[in-house]
Amino acid sequence: MAHRAVFLDRDNTLIFDPGYLKDSDSVELLPGVAEGLNLLKNQYNFKLIVVSNQSGITRGLITREDVEKVNTKINNLLSLHGASIDSFYFCPYHPDFDSSEKTVCRKPSPYMIVKAAEDHNIDLSGSYMIGDSVSDIECGINAGVMSILFNYNNYSSEQINVLIKDGKTPNFVTSNFLEACNYIAKDYSRR
Repeated sequence: MAHRAVFLDRDNTLIFDPGYLKDSDSVELLPGVAEGLNLLKNQYNFKLIVVSNQSGITRGLITREDVEKVNTKINNLLSLHGASIDSFYFCPYHPDFDSSEKTVCRKPSPYMIVKAAEDHNIDLSGSYMIGDSVSDIECGINAGVMSILFNYNNYSSEQINVLIKDGKTPNFVTSNFLEACNYIAKDYSRR
């Protein structure tokens, strides 16, 4: 039986991002993240999968080990609230530094979502993406999942209008992570 998943951006979606975070001791979950992920995982049985661009690796600002330590710390913090991420995927490349063959994984490409779907037997038609950027929404749309813009950075209506003008309207926009999770729970229950 195929699973449903919630794909999640990492930086400024799950955790506060000061920019190329390398110190796992500085990891701080954003408000509502632990409660929301607990709800999705334990009450609705969603797989929780992070898909994240981490170009700081190719830029030489952070290492793969730094990214993995931050990811481990995220799960350690979530476990205190009865939740955990099932899998972390990240793209370490950037087109300014790497070939197009390497950067195929980079959002807004759906590559990481499609790979995770294959690895975890996920039904994308019943899955969701939560992220704080235009590339997250485009990635979700490109993968065929419902997309939620977590407006943590207080996007101007002009930026949201650019998405809409390009025919890439998010299914839901909120500045409250728990509200995003409640939206998914309600939408899932209606299907």
